Amino acid sequence: MAFIADDKLSCEIFSILESKFLFPLCSSATASPWTPVAPPGSAGVGRVRILSIDGGGKASDGLLAAAALTRMESTLRLLTGDASASVVDFFDLAAGSGAGGVLVAMLFTRGHDGRPLFSAADALQLLLAESRRRSGGGFGSKRRSIFRGLFGRSGGLLRKIFGDASLRDTLKPVLIPCHDLATGSPFVFSRADAVEADAYDFLIRDVCAATCEDAVELRSVDGRTRVSAVGGGVAVANPAAAAITHVLHNKQEFPFAVGVEDLMVMSIGASGGASATGKAQIVRVAVEGAADMVDQAVSMAFGEIRTSNYVRIQSNGFMSGNSTPRAADSSKLMEEIDEILSQRNVDSLLFRGKKISEQTKAEKLEWFAGELVKEENWRRKTSIPTVLVKQMMTPRTSSATTTTTVTTTSSTTPRSH
Repeated sequence: MAFIADDKLSCEIFSILESKFLFPLCSSATASPWTPVAPPGSAGVGRVRILSIDGGGKASDGLLAAAALTRMESTLRLLTGDASASVVDFFDLAAGSGAGGVLVAMLFTRGHDGRPLFSAADALQLLLAESRRRSGGGFGSKRRSIFRGLFGRSGGLLRKIFGDASLRDTLKPVLIPCHDLATGSPFVFSRADAVEADAYDFLIRDVCAATCEDAVELRSVDGRTRVSAVGGGVAVANPAAAAITHVLHNKQEFPFAVGVEDLMVMSIGASGGASATGKAQIVRVAVEGAADMVDQAVSMAFGEIRTSNYVRIQSNGFMSGNSTPRAADSSKLMEEIDEILSQRNVDSLLFRGKKISEQTKAEKLEWFAGELVKEENWRRKTSIPTVLVKQMMTPRTSSATTTTTVTTTSSTTPRSH
């Protein structure tokens, strides 16, 4: 009984902290994050669907997240019977930092045909092909900073992928953070801000460089805003809290989202388990510790509904704790990643570390895909819009191009919602 009392007290203390400092709109005078809420959709309005992908500079970070999304996308296609279904069709907002920011940009930027530039499977194949080519045929620990090597603006791959597409050319709202040295604070590249003002519209290729590079100078499309950026993977390692706060405060696009019960969040973590030493070890601990704290805060903010409305997919290291996958062959590498996804997931507990989940990572991804489909079906039966995405008066024509390394399989006909 003492254990239960202590746990209840811890929850009450944390509830006060998060209501004041983390998610001020999550609590109200009539309900708290710890009070059971009515089933989603009971008021005739659906839940806002959020995708968050952690930052990281190791090959394993981006590859694991891309593989997880590929698994989810495959399940979405199976459940809907739509071979062209993409991740972007089932999420209302995506946030990503570092490697996660690049993936978000690849999956949510509009192509010439009005569909996303990449499916999750295509993005995964591009990352596999490019990382192997640039690492001389292997995926060893020398490629810890693989996303900087792949996507630095000097390399030209960003230009090949995104062309002159800007934040306004994303299909859904996106949030991609970096740290601005000029102001000494985080800076979040946001589609919502870009639509509102030219001074906050940036080229996607510059945004990707800003969230991955050690240091890069960039300007907005109109040249009025300058950012001295360092990687978002360090500044905002886990962007889930930023995404939740953005939705709860953005009443123009998400008018009915007033608390966490109105959200469904899929958060994908970095691989962890890096075998760094010295200063690199300190940085790794700081980044992963910050990401874990956000995970714990978000999980506790969801309270009683955290098992249904919030899913966190995180590995505790690739295989035997290596900082990067061991296999030099891409098929062997995918076998390692599949093994990671087949392992039981690890969930955070308030002030009590972590516990092993009953479900594997793959099972959680497939379950969440089913929930996304249910939400989509719900929306088609109601006339009340869950999301009102800001649109430009005169939409820009995207000049984004896909690299010839991967053949895009997305349909040329936009899905109807």
